[in-house]
Amino acid sequence: MRPIIGITSYVVPATWGVWRDLPSTLVPHDYVEAVTLAGGRAVLLPPDDRDADVLRALDGLVLAGGPDVDPALYGAACAPESEFVIERDAGELVLLRAALDADLPVLGVCRGMQLLTVAAGGTLHQHLPDVLGHERHRPGPGVYGEHEAVFTAGSRIAGLMGTDRAIHCFHHQGVADAGSLTVTGRAEDGLPEAVEDPARRFVLGVQWHPEYRRDQRLFGALVDAARTGMKENGTTCADR
Repeated sequence: MRPIIGITSYVVPATWGVWRDLPSTLVPHDYVEAVTLAGGRAVLLPPDDRDADVLRALDGLVLAGGPDVDPALYGAACAPESEFVIERDAGELVLLRAALDADLPVLGVCRGMQLLTVAAGGTLHQHLPDVLGHERHRPGPGVYGEHEAVFTAGSRIAGLMGTDRAIHCFHHQGVADAGSLTVTGRAEDGLPEAVEDPARRFVLGVQWHPEYRRDQRLFGALVDAARTGMKENGTTCADR
């Protein structure tokens, strides 16, 4: 039985066939394919802040990329460059906090790493060019920035990445203070690129986009942690 991995999603206007600008729940298919190739079964989770009951059917959670996190959630005034979706923040925080309480494996990607940080009491830089003096983390529309990260020896992300330090990112915000999380990877300019919670079974956030290359190291580790949890909990097909 494949572990069931929930992926948080966007609600945006989309166009296909005869339909134009229809409000749609979606994520880039790279996320789904990355989970599938890793041996998991992907399901999409639209924003919903009423409860976290869906977690009972999940073995792991991916917090996907997307718009900025509301600065009010970490006590900051809104900068002109910040663009956020309150409904998505609310729905994902309900899921994330319940997942952490249940020790469910969590992988945060880009925005997902930032949401992990905010949930851990951390703060964000709202516009990196103002802080770093360059735009190499988001060089242009639809263009990934390419960096070489440095990972903390002995960390989970160092073990997963091995000697490969190349990352592909697209973001204009970043982690300022990781809160209770541990920063385990940084770009060459010092910006945090990976955070972890060593006290939990599997909580990893990366600022880059591993789904872009369907990186089986990261998604495989998530699915393996989910599968281990299934065995420890004695989950069977009948339980579904």
